[in-house]
Amino acid sequence: MSSMKLMKGNEVFAEAAISAGCRYYFGYPITPQNELAEYMSRKLPGHGGSFVQAESELAAVSMAYGGAAAGGRVLISSSSPGIALMQEGISFLCSVEMPLVVINVSRGGPGVGCIQPGQGDYFQATRGGGNGDYHLIVYAPGSLQEAADMVAEAFDIADEYWNPVMILADGMLGQMMEPVSIPAYKNHAGKESFRAKPWALTGHGYGRPHNVIRSLELIPEELERRCDGYWSKYRKAEEELPEYETLDLKGAEAVIFAYGSTARIAKEAMKILEKEGIRTGMIRPLTLWPFPYGALDRIDADSVRVLVSAELSRGQMMQDVLIGSAGRWPVRLVNRVGGMLLSPPEMADMIRKHIKEASS
Repeated sequence: MSSMKLMKGNEVFAEAAISAGCRYYFGYPITPQNELAEYMSRKLPGHGGSFVQAESELAAVSMAYGGAAAGGRVLISSSSPGIALMQEGISFLCSVEMPLVVINVSRGGPGVGCIQPGQGDYFQATRGGGNGDYHLIVYAPGSLQEAADMVAEAFDIADEYWNPVMILADGMLGQMMEPVSIPAYKNHAGKESFRAKPWALTGHGYGRPHNVIRSLELIPEELERRCDGYWSKYRKAEEELPEYETLDLKGAEAVIFAYGSTARIAKEAMKILEKEGIRTGMIRPLTLWPFPYGALDRIDADSVRVLVSAELSRGQMMQDVLIGSAGRWPVRLVNRVGGMLLSPPEMADMIRKHIKEASS
């Protein structure tokens, strides 16, 4: 690990990607992630990489498809409306099992929305925003150090699963500053790295037959076999990849589910309630897909009265909390939308109300 350095979130995403061996970036400017692209434009050429500002998000994801198909470690990034424009390309990347990393520094929506933080892209990320049956593997950092570590891991997971991996952050994480230690640089250049990438279009110069990459399958039976093949690796991901953090579950009256910047606010709300003698716990998903449903088995069933999904959306993550709960506990929503953040006292008030209602 390198020494600690005070950095802005968007710059952390970029520097961590370069450290992880990313040498190709394609993107288009959109707030609140513009510093990421600007940082890549300055730093990537010095590491032997290529930065391309495309004419649109549609062009950027198509260029990324080509870079990944050639065996490069590729990063694309945008914010909510831009990621929406990339959905066709992301569906294509999943259909041909092409690894790369996508960073969404999300903002309030729908539509153009606003440039303030939001978490309304949860369904888009975890359910798939394009056509067909597929999944992205989705990570949700709660701090900039965690973001740096997740970006490094995301490239390796993408290669292992032959699948795009998304880092779903938000405008608050993208714009804030914290001390960060970036993981040590890796060198992924050279012929040997391409030999280890059987998906790549390497031609005959690397001691193996060339590949043909295509998404189109006109024979239904062949397409069904291909889709079934995706699902075997997704089942493997559901077994191997779920990650989460727990806090104070023993004796908790309410268990809060929160991710990203909202989880930071939730921890402050928990302190407010603790001073009042109200015990709360938290489960923070680090992977949003696969969702860590198994974390709910760690809840103290003797004490808990209600589960609370705290999010900057109209209850999108709450759907996964309901699935994991399987009717064992009532599930309630604490939220703001439109780019509005929850304050710790506001969240504490809402949680207090839900505990009271569940107890009556």
